[in-house]
Amino acid sequence: MAAKKVLAEIKQDLEGYVGNKIRLKANRGRKKVMERVGVLEKTYPNIFVIKLDEKQSIRRISFSYTDVLTETVELTVFNDEQEVKIAGSKA
Repeated sequence: MAAKKVLAEIKQDLEGYVGNKIRLKANRGRKKVMERVGVLEKTYPNIFVIKLDEKQSIRRISFSYTDVLTETVELTVFNDEQEVKIAGSKA
């Protein structure tokens, strides 16, 4: 039950930053790390969507709140000229 509570807290934290610019650092395995900047577009019950504004096209990627909890994905939100890190391990 504690894991569900932590996941709910992560979701609630992210909901407050919908529409904000966000830095994403995702571990894609085998020493592949993706770093991008985008906008937190929407949160859903099990996933959240980030809109990446890349040169050729606009791309959307989604991650689960579990990815944040397990630190597979690190998120940093740009909020009023300061950076706020969304942490998965709420100890």
